[in-house]
Amino acid sequence: MIIGKNKQAVIENIQRSIQEEHFHQKVEVDDPGLSPEEEKRILRRFPDRMRTVEYQLKNKAARGLVDAVMRGVNRNTEFTGLEHLKQIHTGAVITSNHFNPLDNTAVRAVLKKAGKKRLYIVSQAGNFAMKGVIGFVMNYADTIPLGNDREYMTGAFTDIMKKLLRRGQYVLIYPEQEMWFNYRKPRPLKRGAYYYAARFQVPVISCFVEMVEVQEKENEDFNKVRYVVHILEPIFPEPQKSVRENSVNMMGKDYEQKKQAYEKYYGRKLQYNFEPGDIAGWRYK
Repeated sequence: MIIGKNKQAVIENIQRSIQEEHFHQKVEVDDPGLSPEEEKRILRRFPDRMRTVEYQLKNKAARGLVDAVMRGVNRNTEFTGLEHLKQIHTGAVITSNHFNPLDNTAVRAVLKKAGKKRLYIVSQAGNFAMKGVIGFVMNYADTIPLGNDREYMTGAFTDIMKKLLRRGQYVLIYPEQEMWFNYRKPRPLKRGAYYYAARFQVPVISCFVEMVEVQEKENEDFNKVRYVVHILEPIFPEPQKSVRENSVNMMGKDYEQKKQAYEKYYGRKLQYNFEPGDIAGWRYK
């Protein structure tokens, strides 16, 4: 499913970012922009909002809506590596490649199949300024904002992560940071997801979502794609190592696993020169 317009401009931004080796660059053109003050207001209000009765009621409705979307989007989604989840007996940080606003539904679907009822998702604060149904889901469907406010990130955000992980919940953090529409290749990773896994001594559930083109038009520029969610070997912190050592090592292992998965399932060596086939489903001319 394609959300948002101007995908040609997005692809041009992806090409430019690759040439400049800016793999965590924002490439979408329709995302809401926030001033530092607006971002701070969203971040600092969130912990109090989570504790209200209104939030709990809307959370239940939003989760039901997301589950309905999940079933629709993932009718033809396949899963591999479910056996790896049997190794997890605690909370966990989930990492996956990020290429569509709804790619989290594929991760959610595989967890539902394994009997996990909830998935928490970390998302940029700007997404919480969206309007309509998408804005409602972003604000209430077990989504946790992050941003540049140091006081929030070192205080409330860290407390939320600690509570969720110690309660045995799974939290999805995209280590590629920004979404690159239908981009097949795994990108270099940022360390944040692995920092929280290392700090709270929980494993990383490493995922790679493969996109398979379907010979059916989505619109004039794209064919439809379906997903195959590959659950890779979980990555555990080593108790004798420091948080920094663990986070760096876990990040390196995760990138290598995602790289190997890309090369195995797409049958090509990972290298960052842009080719039209890097954008799944693109009917380029």
